[in-house]
Amino acid sequence: MEVAKVVNATRVFKIGQMETHALRGVELSIQSGEFTALVGPSGSGKTTLLQLIGLLDQPTTGSVSINGKEATRLTRNQRADLRRGAIGFIFQFFALIPTLTAYENVEMPLLLNGMKPAERKIRVNEMMAAVGLMDRAHHRPDQLSGGQQQRVAVARALSINPSLVLADEPTANLDTENGKQVMDIMQKLNKETGVTFVFATHDPRVISYAKRVVTLEDGLIVKDAR
Repeated sequence: MEVAKVVNATRVFKIGQMETHALRGVELSIQSGEFTALVGPSGSGKTTLLQLIGLLDQPTTGSVSINGKEATRLTRNQRADLRRGAIGFIFQFFALIPTLTAYENVEMPLLLNGMKPAERKIRVNEMMAAVGLMDRAHHRPDQLSGGQQQRVAVARALSINPSLVLADEPTANLDTENGKQVMDIMQKLNKETGVTFVFATHDPRVISYAKRVVTLEDGLIVKDAR
C-alpha cells in the first residue's frame, strides 16, 4: 500500500526579489513498511522534501498525498488532522517538552487525539517498554541523556500508531553508541509493526540501515537505490 506520494513537486522560497528553488519537480512514492533514507549534500532538498511529506509545508506546485488523500486539496485544519493521526515525527534536537516527564511527553499526542485515560496508559507503557525506558518514565528531559531523550522521541512518534514516521537527522546530536541504539530500535519497530520510516540524514551509520536510499542533488532525485 502506498502511504505517501509526491507528484511533480516544486518548492520555491522567495526572499525579496530572490528565488531559491529547493525542489524541482520531484516524484516519489513510499510504500507501506519501507525503511528509506533521503540523502544528499546540504541544500540538496532532502529536508524540504521531508517537510512536504510531513505536511509541515506545501509544494509551490505539484501534489503530496498521504494514505491516498491528496493533502494539497485539504484545508489547513484538515491537513493538521491528517498529520496528527497518520504521521509521527522525530527531530534532530529531540523537541521534548522540558517541563513534562518522559511518560507525559509520550502521552501528549494521545491526549491531543482524545484517547481515553485507560487506553493512553496502556499505549504509553507499551511504547516506553519498546524503547527500553520504563525505568526512566518519570524523569524530565534534563534528567536524561541525549540518547535517552531521542528514544523518548521515538516512543512519542510511534504512540499514535502512525502509518508513517519521519525523522530529520535523528542521530546528528548523538555519539556513535547512542546513535546505534536509536537506529536499532527504529529498525526493530519497523520490522515488528510494519510502520514506515523515512529519514533525512548525512550520517553513513544511518544510511547503512536503510533498505532504500534516495539521493537528492540541487532539488532533484538523482538516484533511487533499493
